[in-house]
Amino acid sequence: MKTTRRGRILVLGSMLAIGGLTLAGCTGGPGESSGGGGGEDDTVVTLYGTIVGTEADLLNESWAEWEEENGIDIQYEASQEFEAQIAVRAQGGNPPDLAIFPQPGLMADMADRGYLVPAPESVAENVEEYWSEDWAEYGTVEGTLYGAPLMASVKGWVWYSPSTFAENDWEVPTTWQGLLDLTAEIQAETGAPPWCVGFGSDAATGWPGTDWIEDVVLRQSGPEVYDQWVANEIPFTDPQIVSAFDEVGKIILDPAYVNAGFGDVQSIGTTPFGDPATALVEGECLLHHQASFYDGFITDAGGTVAEDGDIWAFLTPPFEEGAEGSVVTGGGEIVAAFDDREAVQKVQTYLSGPEWANSRVALGGVISANNGLDPESASSPILSEAIEILQDPDTTFRFDASDLMPGAVGSGTFWAGMRDWVGGTPTQTVLEQIEAGWPSS
Repeated sequence: MKTTRRGRILVLGSMLAIGGLTLAGCTGGPGESSGGGGGEDDTVVTLYGTIVGTEADLLNESWAEWEEENGIDIQYEASQEFEAQIAVRAQGGNPPDLAIFPQPGLMADMADRGYLVPAPESVAENVEEYWSEDWAEYGTVEGTLYGAPLMASVKGWVWYSPSTFAENDWEVPTTWQGLLDLTAEIQAETGAPPWCVGFGSDAATGWPGTDWIEDVVLRQSGPEVYDQWVANEIPFTDPQIVSAFDEVGKIILDPAYVNAGFGDVQSIGTTPFGDPATALVEGECLLHHQASFYDGFITDAGGTVAEDGDIWAFLTPPFEEGAEGSVVTGGGEIVAAFDDREAVQKVQTYLSGPEWANSRVALGGVISANNGLDPESASSPILSEAIEILQDPDTTFRFDASDLMPGAVGSGTFWAGMRDWVGGTPTQTVLEQIEAGWPSS
């Protein structure tokens, strides 16, 4: 299975709460202990993140030419324990020069405790020119910009077989009710569950379920309610959130509609989130909900992702017919600094600009919300479309709610609640248990 950024981020995200706990009682401030691994050598800049394997190799390839031109050695270190270890290293006075934070909430926690330095003017200028206000806000804490976005994903895609749809005269739905109607139509005509769903992700099992809920909250109740929910101004037990669970449950809790190729509703909790890619390509399931990065899983499963290929995708439709502009959720990373040495600032500036974005995206498998990115740089049509959605000024974008919430909730009770929900726990009980995870202050 290909390791994707979204999958990897959320496998690791369960340690966010641990990272937050280790920050308590920290001493020192930003830039101490020579400001990180680079020390006094201003030709070496250390960068720490969650990106591993082949993608780590592609990172190193993406900036290799820039390193040579600028006489700076970017030393990237990956860790599967990033969320916990970044806190430990900061507390111990041995942070990296730069870190790639997969959750804005964790970055904000580090900034609140005085470990990060504000972004330099050159980064702020890039953010203002190349990133939307929403993305800039994810790197901002109490009015101060600390980090710039790096890569991104667009979530809420429904993957399907164009040829199978054409053969059966099934049409891509334009509303949420249309999606429910299509689901019923496919089931009635085939006598089999249309959907394959997998929440399995090792320690992070449950995160794909949070994506379903986030997509529906945003589409059904709008961005204002979504933002209030993320801030716990609207609790999980609020009728608007209950409604989102009810709507999602019309699909994934119905044994007639899931879990194609894998079992019953309860099998959702044990099915690895990457496995439906093979089921899609082999025709064992006809619909699957997952982010833009799933393009790589389908390719690895032997499928061609294209409008006239084996598998294509449409965005989860809005609740109202004819809604203007795309309404999407997504994820990404924020690059923030523990040191303000000149070389560190140069690297952070480079990573926040279009030169690096085009370099990395052209190598394949990822996208960015950088407005200076050429969509044609993307390695597949679906990724090009995702870039265009992110760059469209009419798009309503919201960052993954579970990544914005405190770790005790977002990667704690929310993930656990989704597991319990498909395991048979009543919705109200699940929502009360998730809400109980919110810190008291």
